[in-house]
Amino acid sequence: MAQEQLIISIGREFGSGGHLIAEMVAEHFHLPLYDYNLLQEIAAGKNIDVSNLKKYDELPRRRFFHRTVKGHHSSPEVNIAQMQFDFIRQKASEGESFVIVGRCAEEVLKGHDALVALFINGDHDKKLERIKKLYNLNHEDAEALMQTTNRKRKNYHNHFCTTKWGDSRNYELCINASRIGYEETAEIIESYICHRFPDLDLV
Repeated sequence: MAQEQLIISIGREFGSGGHLIAEMVAEHFHLPLYDYNLLQEIAAGKNIDVSNLKKYDELPRRRFFHRTVKGHHSSPEVNIAQMQFDFIRQKASEGESFVIVGRCAEEVLKGHDALVALFINGDHDKKLERIKKLYNLNHEDAEALMQTTNRKRKNYHNHFCTTKWGDSRNYELCINASRIGYEETAEIIESYICHRFPDLDLV
């Protein structure tokens, strides 16, 4: 029986090229990619201003400032995270195939037959050079941005998940993209998926 749904979850270290690789893989399989644009999709569906959501994206709740009352949480970080988790679950339940970057997708959709969970990491110096080039930063500022962003991603993931961010046991495939390049990493992922689902037939 043909495999008609494919969901690719990509976790990534900042500066590893994870988003770029996700773009390549999504293009190869002709799939929609959800990352920064996910909040735009949610905002459009709820007819709200996306700028009100972006500032809380991929952040854990601030522990001492919010509480839950009758099942409703006062933390915007938690509410927006749950909106994204619900969006991912709905797309998956509707049979949509897609690539999703971050957003705890490997745990949100854990056990789903169509899910392939991946993690992209990289060598420190290569990640730093990429960040310096992309954001036009000096060495010190790039280092600070990398550490801050990775810490935020780790705290966000570990707050909402029972598993640990970047732990290889949570993913089918973990790749250091610095060693072989971004295009080559994308090709390995594509080959892995084709072997994983030899009867893949996306409509």
